[in-house]
Amino acid sequence: MSEIIKPGAGVIFMKVGTHAKEGLAAIIARKRKEIEDEGIAMWGYGGNTCHPSSMVQPFARDFADRQQPIHLVMQRMNSRHYAEQVRARQYSVDGVSWKLVPPGINVLGSRFALVIKNLREHEDTLDLSRTRVAVGRNQGRLGSRYVQGQADKACLEVVEPELSNQPQKAVPINLVAVLEEPYAVFLRED
Repeated sequence: MSEIIKPGAGVIFMKVGTHAKEGLAAIIARKRKEIEDEGIAMWGYGGNTCHPSSMVQPFARDFADRQQPIHLVMQRMNSRHYAEQVRARQYSVDGVSWKLVPPGINVLGSRFALVIKNLREHEDTLDLSRTRVAVGRNQGRLGSRYVQGQADKACLEVVEPELSNQPQKAVPINLVAVLEEPYAVFLRED
């Protein structure tokens, strides 16, 4: 356990790599510059396992109400995401009211984004068998049973170790960031 990954902590686990034809090192450098210039960055993603309004926002608000941060914990992976580098021009907290993405923030090839600050390299380990899905129809399911196959991200709560027949499923964590309100947003090109 660490200061980030400990029982009671809320984390969003995500596998990360090349995205929209851009290597991870370039993405990290760009996001750090966005945080330096704008105070936040938007970390783009797709898929519905971390839907902004039905999963990430309620999950993050629950931990904010407890005065606890939500950390985005990321595992590097080899990725073949070669979608076009189309910049999102607008974002929305609710999918209804839209605002312009600040000019200093570039979110490429994504439907959604996590709003983050304090992006840093951080070597750690997350045992997915010691986490539970914290929100949605799979709430309560072991993280190790949920994060597999096409599911490469999840809203998880770290739990106390249990005596069980479940094998450990420890994954390396290489990057972390802190989520900032409004936590997650919808994106569109125009």
